[in-house]
Amino acid sequence: MIERRVLHDVEDALRRQAAVALIGPRQVGKTTLALQIGEERGALYLDLEDRDDRARLESPVLFLDAFADQLVILDEIHRMPELFQTLRGIIDRGRRIGKGKERFLILGSASIDLLRQSGETLAGRIAHIEMTPITALEIDDTRSDRERLWLRGGFPDSFLADSDRDSFALRQDFIRTYLERDIPEFGPRIPAETMERLWTMLAHRQGSILNGADLARSLEISTQSVHRYIDLLADLLLVRRLTPYSANISKRLIKSPKIYVRDSGLVHALLGIATFEQLAGHPVIGMSWEGFVIETLLSVLPWRAQAFFYRTVAGAEIDLIIEHGDGALWAIEIKRSLSARIERGFHIAREDLHPARSFVVYAGEDRYPMANGVEAIGIRALAEELLNAAPS
Repeated sequence: MIERRVLHDVEDALRRQAAVALIGPRQVGKTTLALQIGEERGALYLDLEDRDDRARLESPVLFLDAFADQLVILDEIHRMPELFQTLRGIIDRGRRIGKGKERFLILGSASIDLLRQSGETLAGRIAHIEMTPITALEIDDTRSDRERLWLRGGFPDSFLADSDRDSFALRQDFIRTYLERDIPEFGPRIPAETMERLWTMLAHRQGSILNGADLARSLEISTQSVHRYIDLLADLLLVRRLTPYSANISKRLIKSPKIYVRDSGLVHALLGIATFEQLAGHPVIGMSWEGFVIETLLSVLPWRAQAFFYRTVAGAEIDLIIEHGDGALWAIEIKRSLSARIERGFHIAREDLHPARSFVVYAGEDRYPMANGVEAIGIRALAEELLNAAPS
């Protein structure tokens, strides 16, 4: 059993709010975590994919009022989005009688923005927490485990599989489930074959600037459709659009986002990469590592901090910029090599932005100063730096 860092975030949120929404992709471990929390609190668990559990909520106010003294876990909330309006009334009544905390733990396989399209928002009554796949901070700090996590990705069953072959098969099944079940549920009338081709193309172009028109030509669909499909993959927390940093400087900037398939194991499964040997010889290796590092760092992004990239038309570039709540910038270059190297474009970009701290994240473990105030650092050490930068 891998202890998930998000467990403490959920427990803290329950102590201060009536409802907590735990959102993450399918099979990321939400139900396991919720049941662990529920067992400690004597909670009622309802799986809304189960017909019998849905039937118990035919009169939701009457049913849920009977459990006013217990935490109620509602799994797969997108099956009954109409519950949001009901929960709002229940929570408000509970607050008036001193039962305004630890009422509901809501689990969903899509982002809260997607759920809001079909349900009443619980603004001011709910905390939103995203559960990511396993990160480098949640495994043993060894090179072999980091490489296994990078190859297989962070979905627990995939990472913990008995072999690379079993892990690869599990991820293929995961992709097929999304294509045949989840994506049609959230985005009706999207052909599974088209979505699979788009998803695979995004994996081939991992970390590239999004060019909707080019993707549309390859798929023989409209640019509008491409962006709508990518919106859906982003809402399902499978794809990330990293936005460009808008600096007030007299240089022409790239204004389109960079696009990443968020889990490195899914990148590799989409591209047919089953072993580390195959990954080592594949052109995607550098960008796969970049996406892996970015997801690890963004999983511990401090409160009010935001993530961007920076690129000018002339070629000045920073892979990842973290803007902290006080406005301070961290510039992060990402390299797969075992030795940290700095490209000229990184130095030029630093001259443009004057970041407070600058790092090169590389595949080694040593930490040491480089030229002009840049520090070489490993992925785990930089994630811990971000944790320490978070307000208490």
